[in-house]
Amino acid sequence: MKNFFGSIFINRDKLEEAGIKYPIKVEYYKITNETQKIKENGLMYGIQIIKTEYKEKIGIEQNKLEHITNDEKEIMQMLEKLKENEVTPVGLEDVIIELKKLKENTQISYNA
Repeated sequence: MKNFFGSIFINRDKLEEAGIKYPIKVEYYKITNETQKIKENGLMYGIQIIKTEYKEKIGIEQNKLEHITNDEKEIMQMLEKLKENEVTPVGLEDVIIELKKLKENTQISYNA
């Protein structure tokens, strides 16, 4: 199942700096696969990002990562960070890896 989280239009100034003269919209979704519930952990959550470029011909790019976490609060925080930082589909995997590393390092430091 795919649930809409939010969308943004990339900041016009950033686009102009990059030489892009058309609007770009990015949509963020929380995804779950209820048919593949893992019995001990419940639902697994993932993220899908869809980027739409409004040129003469509309271009769509998307990427999705499934089974990121079984913690809904964590996936919502990730979605907020992705949206806040205007992450596009191409950066999804790298940013999620970094967010997971950051979370692990934070947990280790609190437990020490």
